[in-house]
Amino acid sequence: MSSVNSINVSDRKGISKNNVDKATLVEGLGLEGDAHAAPGNRQVSLLALESIKKQKECVKVKKPDFTLNPGDFAENITTEGIDLASLKIDNTIKIGETAVLRISKIGKECHRYCAIYHKIGDCIMPREGIFGEVVVGGEIKVGDKIVRTR
Repeated sequence: MSSVNSINVSDRKGISKNNVDKATLVEGLGLEGDAHAAPGNRQVSLLALESIKKQKECVKVKKPDFTLNPGDFAENITTEGIDLASLKIDNTIKIGETAVLRISKIGKECHRYCAIYHKIGDCIMPREGIFGEVVVGGEIKVGDKIVRTR
């Protein structure tokens, strides 16, 4: 089953995010209270827990003993059990009871290296992170089911 492993927010950009038990996705904006919440095609970021675990084994990582946790890559939602790489632009996913995200961007450009890159020597968000726009808002919580709807 695909689910929300972690919900992550921060009040500043460029830092790891803090884990919270629940949050509200706001239509057309993103995750309420997060520094990245804004109109556009990068309202909510998602990264698979499986990708975070795999990052530790990456040959580019300079510090393999460094602990990596959900939120360290500044992703808003850490997923588990869903193949994010199989999602395409305009696919939609439902999270919890009501929230719906439209996939709007695959990967990201890193114009300058992020904090995680400087700490361990690599970052997977450009390769494996995805972004969505909030089509239908609603409360989400850790453990909520994630279902591809289109």
